[in-house]
Amino acid sequence: MSRRAQIEAMLKETPEDTFLKYALAMELKSEEQHEESLKLFGELMADEPPHVPAFFMAGQQLAGLDRIDEAQDVLKQGIQQANQQGNAHASGEMTEFLMSLE
Repeated sequence: MSRRAQIEAMLKETPEDTFLKYALAMELKSEEQHEESLKLFGELMADEPPHVPAFFMAGQQLAGLDRIDEAQDVLKQGIQQANQQGNAHASGEMTEFLMSLE
């Protein structure tokens, strides 16, 4: 059974598991199934509280797809969420990456 199939099987048992959703999004990204991956990252970003690493990964993925405006928007939202959640490290990483896109 592939890694993706294993993750999908576990998600059927616990569909709200943030870690498994993130792992599947990353697996889809590595398989270059970008729209499916970005959809999952979007769900994670819409969670309460938002999953901060999803913003960074989605921003990187969008930048890699040359969707720079979208990447910048996602990163700005991620920085705001990271700051609200007291995650200075993530905020700093996203800020640095955002600056590299300008």
